[in-house]
Formats: sequence, structure tokens, C-alpha cells
Amino acid sequence: MDVNAGRGVLALMGSGETSPTMVTLHRELVAHLDSDADAVILETPYGFQVNRDDISTRAREYFRRSVGFTTVVAPDAHTDGPPGGASGDGDADKVRDRVRRADWVFSGPGSPSYALGRWQTQRLGEILRERVGRGYGVTVMASAAACTVGFAALPVYEVYKAGHTPAWLTGLDLLGALGLPVAVIPHYDNAEGGTHDTRFCYLGEPRLAALEHELPDVSAVLGIDEHTAVILDLGTSAVRVWGRGVMTIRRRGVSVPVPGGTTLSLEQLRGLVAGRGSGGVPLPRRPADDGVGAATLATTAATGSAATLQEAVAAAELRFDTAQEARDAATMAEVTVELESVIAAWSADMEEDQGGEWARTVLHGMIRRLARAAGRGLSEPEHTLGRILVPLLGLRRRLRADGAYDLADEVREAVAAGGVRLRDTAEGSEWRWEGTAEDVEAGSRPQA
Repeated sequence: MDVNAGRGVLALMGSGETSPTMVTLHRELVAHLDSDADAVILETPYGFQVNRDDISTRAREYFRRSVGFTTVVAPDAHTDGPPGGASGDGDADKVRDRVRRADWVFSGPGSPSYALGRWQTQRLGEILRERVGRGYGVTVMASAAACTVGFAALPVYEVYKAGHTPAWLTGLDLLGALGLPVAVIPHYDNAEGGTHDTRFCYLGEPRLAALEHELPDVSAVLGIDEHTAVILDLGTSAVRVWGRGVMTIRRRGVSVPVPGGTTLSLEQLRGLVAGRGSGGVPLPRRPADDGVGAATLATTAATGSAATLQEAVAAAELRFDTAQEARDAATMAEVTVELESVIAAWSADMEEDQGGEWARTVLHGMIRRLARAAGRGLSEPEHTLGRILVPLLGLRRRLRADGAYDLADEVREAVAAGGVRLRDTAEGSEWRWEGTAEDVEAGSRPQA
């Protein structure tokens, strides 16, 4: 599917909207737009946050640096004037006009319920519906904003953070004009909870199952995995699933997963929503483990392809450990430098809980381990020791062969005092540098 074939595009992203993993898709979505295209970031979902200016700045920098796209921020109107006052109304008029005419509109993380309330007050919901209905421009709704585009929406903050009873809110219903009566749930495969179920945008299975019974029979849940997007070409009526995960159509607990890389028609998607079978869409079984396993880490380490910062850090740590065991200092240093670049690339991500502090802690640990290895090499390089130990071990071998075990033991004790451990095997003697007591006291004993 070529998104450039039709002018109008609606892209829904499950998460990672300003992460390195989505750069390729963003570039594709804007490839047919002019360099001076009118591009607007709607800050509304996070407009209540005190750090909204910082989030907007990072988003603009991400699109400028990674996508080569200049954007402006449409502020949450009442932040620049009193709600309901003349200034606030004037700002809302400007935002509505700008969004109506924009070639590209983007909205991302924050609170779905706050965004819905503000967009209703500002009458921005009708403007967004109009854009989709007439197939105009590129509209990108991600994370919290994606949660608002169905006819029903989840109040994620209230349920997960404040413990409110789960209930649907009235959504923007951007997809209603396309014949898709769905409730969109991003972060569908979230696994942050560890010991508790945080799938389905932090709802978990029991709460989602209960909420499903409140939906009309003709509707369904449309789930979008993290670092995954659903792209609807409004000109060609083609739908593509892009990214690492799947799009899931769920009706009364029965799920139809549509994997990344699949392209289907809008009519096929309508059939899935209505429960009319697969319509020729592949139906692979969802993997039992959505977490990051050893095989995933090994693949990521080998290929350099990581969909999340956590995966990238875990793969770097695995590669660093392997290099240290192989005594490959060059690779250890290379991994450390690469990890610093990865952390910098993820720093523009608008979502605030992506593991940046943990990543920096791992990086600092690598640097300390490199420093210890360097100190060890400077104080007692093993290739230098080898020149002395090889003839000494030859002498000890001849002493043992001649039965002079006391003298052979004196050789062992002498080299042990210098920090070398000997191990006798059937094939001969092996040695390993472990440092002296002074090294240990100074904190420079090498890691095993």
C-alpha cells in the first residue's frame, strides 16, 4: 500500500509515536507533502501537564531532526486565556481554523478524557471528523489521542491511576464515517505490569471483558499493539498494519489478530468488526509470551533491530557481557558508545516512562566496568605475564615429572603470591591472573 497514492490518510499508533522505531513511517506519511506544508501538533491530551512546553519542544525537535519536517504547536486554548473568556474563545477559533486547513495534524500522549472534554468545548472533534470524512490531509492520532477516535473511549488515567469504576466515555467517532463502529484501545499488548495484567491500555483482561458487554452488538474493540500503527488510506480505502505487533479485532472475548505487514481493504476490516469471518485476512495465533525473551534479545543483539529502548539496552548489555567474557575490549567500548547514541535518540520520545533513567544506569555501569578493565591492563597486562609464566610452567612440569613435588609447589606458591592462580589438568597446567591482595584492597580486582 502506497500512502502517497491517496491524499487523505488517517494513521493510528499504539505507542512509540516519537521514538526511533516510528521514523520510517513518519517519513512515509509526509513524503508527498511539500516542504512548506502546514503541519500542526495538537498539545491538548497533555495540555494540563506543567511540563507541556517541554513535551511540545521535544516533539517538534523529533520531527525536525528525524523526519525533516517543520511543525507548529496548537496550544490547548485555555492555557493562553481564561476558559470561556474572550481570549480563550479567540484562541479556540484560531486552532479550529488551523486544524481544518492543515496538511498534517498530529496528537499523542496524555489523558484521553481530558482531550475529549477540551475538544468538545473547543468543537475540535467536529473538525477532526470533517478531515476524515472528506479524506483531507494526513491525520496522526497516537497513544491517548488514538484512544479517542472510536465511538467509545477509555478514561485510562481515572481507571488505572485513580481506581475509578471502568466505564466508556463518548469518543470522537472519527471512524464512524468509515463504517467502523469500534472502541480503539492502544498499548494493547502492554506488559509493564510484570506480576499483574496491564494489557489493553492498562485495563487487564477482567476489566476489558466486563466493559465489552456494555458495547452494542454491532461494534467491536480495535486494539493496536505498542510500536504498531494502523494506516487507513482514505483515497484508496486500503488499510495497512505497520510495525512490530498486530491489530486485534475483538468481539465478546474472541480475538482476530491481524499481523504487521498485512494490507486489507476497508470492506474486509468492516467484515471483521461485524464478525463476518476472516474475509481472507491471515489469522495467526498470538504468541503466548509478549515479553522480551532470550531469543528476542539474541536476535536484537545480532541485527541491531530494537523496537523499544528497553530492548535496545538489554541487547547492548548482552553484547557487552559477551565481549567482556571474550576479553574483547574494542567491542566493549563500541557497545558503550552505541548505547549512548541510542539513549540520545530516544530522548525525544514524548512518553515519559520509557526507561531513560534505567538506560543511563546501565550505561554508567558499562563505563565503570571498562575503567576497571583498563586499570587492570595498565597495571599488569596478561600478555606480558605470559612471557614469564610459560617458561616457569615448563620448569614446574619438569620438576613434577622428576618427582620434585616440593620444588614444584614452591613455584605454584611464588606465582600465587604474584596474583596468578594455577590449575592442573590432564593436559597440563592452566593459569589465570586474579590480582594481588593489594589490588583487591585498592578496588581494582578484575571481574571474573
